[in-house]
Amino acid sequence: MAVHMTQRAVRYHFLRGGTSRGPYFRRSDLPEDEEHLSKVLAAVIGAGHPNNIDGLGGGVAVTTKVAMLSASAEDGVDVDYFFGQVAVDKPQVDYKPTCGNILVGVGPAAIEMGLVPAKDPETLVRIRAVNTGALVEAVVQTPGGQVRYDGDIAIDGVSGTAAPVALNFLDVVGSKTGAMLPTGRAIDVIDGIEVTCIDVAMPMMIARAQDLGITGYESCEELDADTALFARMEALRLEAGRLMGLGDVSSSVTPKIGLIAPPRGAGHFTTRYFMPWSAHPTLAVTGSQCLAACALMPGTVADGITRPIDPSPAVVRIEHPVGVLEVTVTYERTEDGIVFHSAGLVRTARLIARGEVMVPEVAFR
Repeated sequence: MAVHMTQRAVRYHFLRGGTSRGPYFRRSDLPEDEEHLSKVLAAVIGAGHPNNIDGLGGGVAVTTKVAMLSASAEDGVDVDYFFGQVAVDKPQVDYKPTCGNILVGVGPAAIEMGLVPAKDPETLVRIRAVNTGALVEAVVQTPGGQVRYDGDIAIDGVSGTAAPVALNFLDVVGSKTGAMLPTGRAIDVIDGIEVTCIDVAMPMMIARAQDLGITGYESCEELDADTALFARMEALRLEAGRLMGLGDVSSSVTPKIGLIAPPRGAGHFTTRYFMPWSAHPTLAVTGSQCLAACALMPGTVADGITRPIDPSPAVVRIEHPVGVLEVTVTYERTEDGIVFHSAGLVRTARLIARGEVMVPEVAFR
């Protein structure tokens, strides 16, 4: 009697990284070609249903992310990190962007998987973000050669405290377009709205919240309910993508959208970040670097909104819907603007589960 295998088991670790979460895989355990890979990842997440009820996703974009890791063949790099942003309500995966929050979990996951040997008391993991080519150094707490998850670091958007994961982002300017200002201008006008098209860690279109008819202090729920706002922003984003040399971005999550407003607390400015078809509950790590660069660059839409930022190295405090994210940036001012060198953040991660996820066999065919 023949045995029919209807599902295939795939090893995974499931981690929260920053304010996102998702499965982390060995790249070698998944299909090589993107067509079959996308089918597998969509099945893992349960993409195609608003609740991702048949998979590991959580029904929002920050919980439909996937990390795929492999030992790097590049000198000076330990781990290659390949990211996939799986759609919530359709079986689609975008490989153009990277994710800085999921990246927070890459160091711990690589150590847990045996890709990087742990040292005592901490381990430096050099990571190459395959999607963008950026180099990131992560310092993971590993006392006794074991990843430590408990600690006293709190980040806004996550309950409780955990051990710190320090990140230093290098080579982030022109992540996808090759230039900080891919249009060659600090401000472009699209359909009467001034925007800054900027590419630092993540290509973004940044505008003033008031120019889109909002305050910039709305909750995510209020923003997600404003269908007219999203229709207006998407039209602007499509044209911004074309101007940035990204082509037709109608099915891509890049460029992301950031709306800025004056700070209400001790921050340098307030932002609402979009992914881009829903409001981010907090703020993306990559997006925070791009917004910080926009605030530093003279002549952008941030002029007149941002509080003065200290000389390099400077801590840029960005207010978001549930708190503040701090980015430490190194830069230098020039006659033409700024030269952006690196950005550092301290975030946290936690291993939630590990084992095997069952994937329908048909996804591999």
